[in-house]
Amino acid sequence: MTASVSQALRPEHPVVRSLAELVAAFELDNRGSLDGVEVSGVSLSSGAVQPGDLYVGVPGRHTHGASFAAAARESGATAILTDEEGARLAADSGLPIIVTPDARVALGAVSAWIYRTDENPATLFAVTGTNGKTSVVYVLNAILTQLGVVSGLSSTAERRVGDVAVTSNLTTPEASELHALLARMREENVRAAAVEVSAQALSRHRIDGLVFDVAGFTNLSHDHLDDYAAMEDYFEAKLALFQPDRSRRAVVTVDSDWGRRIAAASRIPVTTLSTSPGGDADWTVTVTSESLGQTAFVLDGPDGRSLTSSIPLPGAYMAANAALAIVMLVESGFDVEAIAHSLQRDGGIDVFIPGRLERVSGEKGPAVFIDYGHTPDAFLATLASLRKVTDGRIIMMFGADGDRDTTKRTDMGAIAARGSDVLVITDFHPRTEDPAAIRRTLIEGARHAVPELELYEIADVRAAFRHALSLAHDGDVLLYAGPGHEDYREVAGEHLPYSAREDARLALRKAGLLE
Repeated sequence: MTASVSQALRPEHPVVRSLAELVAAFELDNRGSLDGVEVSGVSLSSGAVQPGDLYVGVPGRHTHGASFAAAARESGATAILTDEEGARLAADSGLPIIVTPDARVALGAVSAWIYRTDENPATLFAVTGTNGKTSVVYVLNAILTQLGVVSGLSSTAERRVGDVAVTSNLTTPEASELHALLARMREENVRAAAVEVSAQALSRHRIDGLVFDVAGFTNLSHDHLDDYAAMEDYFEAKLALFQPDRSRRAVVTVDSDWGRRIAAASRIPVTTLSTSPGGDADWTVTVTSESLGQTAFVLDGPDGRSLTSSIPLPGAYMAANAALAIVMLVESGFDVEAIAHSLQRDGGIDVFIPGRLERVSGEKGPAVFIDYGHTPDAFLATLASLRKVTDGRIIMMFGADGDRDTTKRTDMGAIAARGSDVLVITDFHPRTEDPAAIRRTLIEGARHAVPELELYEIADVRAAFRHALSLAHDGDVLLYAGPGHEDYREVAGEHLPYSAREDARLALRKAGLLE
């Protein structure tokens, strides 16, 4: 049974390390006595400090983290690592202060030293790209489990060590949390771990102190242009993973120009994967059958190596995600025949991916899926896949993030309109934006693309879903895109409890469509 807890996963039996040795190892400046001071963990948040922690104070959006040094001390912090400004702010805290020009830049290496990450024997997999990262990470974890390997993962949805999981707040955790997670994995004898790596994680030093054994690339499409000035900047952020200081080797999906550019610019050995037969990729995945409950595929590689299997989700892109995971395993040293044997024994890849085309309906009525897709490319791939296996209509419900990349909203509306038969546009995470203005942009995009489309605007998400469900009949598909695994909505700076999965199941039960 899976245990789910709210705090970050840390080693249960941390090993203390000398603060003086840390200062000497990194040639850092310090203020205050280091005699007898020891540290056993690292925290970037004063509210998460545990006894024995090194508290790291970095500049924030509104205030400097070092301002909370006294609170960190009260919670048991034994020292603070910060910059010159932070040292002035923390001067009266009574804590020994270690000073570095940029504490965030130093965080990864310092966390690795404290948690002894270089002693971790686990094979490390990194997955990056715009869409599909979470799916590949879960497929890696599933196949490793089917091979009998104790494994762990870090994804947008959760951090997991065996049967213990915690909910994620970031796609990739801060470096202090990630190194703590790997230390916990070492305690639990984890032999392989898959980590979802966002562009922001690379730009903001969240994976510093790690070198991955195999890095995987899924795709690159319009997203995060609120963080990056242009697609070229977004690409360069991703490319940083495919360098010797980050990864030892890579598997790159080369279906797009972006993928081919990653493969060409990589400074580590690259194995290529494609969904297009007859290309010059090292491996090719071919879909052999599709249904709402399964996608079967054949994966062909060099030297006549081949594998036939399936993934219990609809969509050719899910087969591509599975293929990427398999080739990454092969590149890490697993035998393709052993993988094929385990998958054949179990009737395919035995994977559950929370909030990724997750079917929440039963056998009666329409097929209802909750999905995390919130980009134009994700909409395009998902709707095209569902169209292939749907006899009836596709009813799609979605909204758009507030305070995030606004340039993709018109395309989201247009692609949703072209790929569905009915649209229900609602609120998602409006945050500090006017939700009506967000909906208006989505509607304009949809109306411009398909003027005659049946379209409803319903702000309240619960009412919107129930209306969408009332329009759906046997043979139809209802796709609710956006919230996926999340259990909250962010409105005007407040997190409101809301699980699309649970609310959908409640509505289905009240409609007599689910027991």
